[in-house]
Amino acid sequence: MKNIIVLVSGGGTNLQALIDKQEQGEIKNGKISCVISSNPNAYALQRAEQHGIKTHVLPRKNFENNHAYSLALLDMLKQEQADLIVLAGFMIILDKILIQAYENKIINVHPALIPAFCGDGFYGLHVHEKALEKGVKLTGATVHFVNEICDGGAIILQKAVAIQKGDTPEILQKRVMEQAEWQILPQAVSLFCEERLEIENNHVWII
Repeated sequence: MKNIIVLVSGGGTNLQALIDKQEQGEIKNGKISCVISSNPNAYALQRAEQHGIKTHVLPRKNFENNHAYSLALLDMLKQEQADLIVLAGFMIILDKILIQAYENKIINVHPALIPAFCGDGFYGLHVHEKALEKGVKLTGATVHFVNEICDGGAIILQKAVAIQKGDTPEILQKRVMEQAEWQILPQAVSLFCEERLEIENNHVWII
């Protein structure tokens, strides 16, 4: 049984999706053993506590820079014996020292079909605003491994979501979460824990 550590900063809707799927038995060979928040006021902490999941708070403001923060986070992850780290609305850029220590063991969900609408500055509602500005017909979500390039790691799963007339960034964000993010993130977590992901030349194959 692999230890899944979820990193959060805010409301924790993706964390809730993971908890729900775990309780429904859809995450195989893994369990959320701990939730770590960069924000002491994150509602995600309450979500975890309501389901009996251990929590830690590691405030970003207590550290001089991301390198110092990542070192402290690395120590905490080692103490918790992390097998898989899931970024679920975690708003801190991880230093390379942590990424290298957990190579191909950190996954993130991004609210677009990478390589579209990704990279620096593309987070939250900004992603959906740009998709609507561009007039694309399909958007969606991507679950990928985290490397040192923002949104540049190997893609694990993607799911498309249609853009509809009258969409606002808020409406589109909700649909992408419900129809894509909350589906493929738990699926990718389970595939990892079942050791069914094979990485080859920045490509992920499901075995």
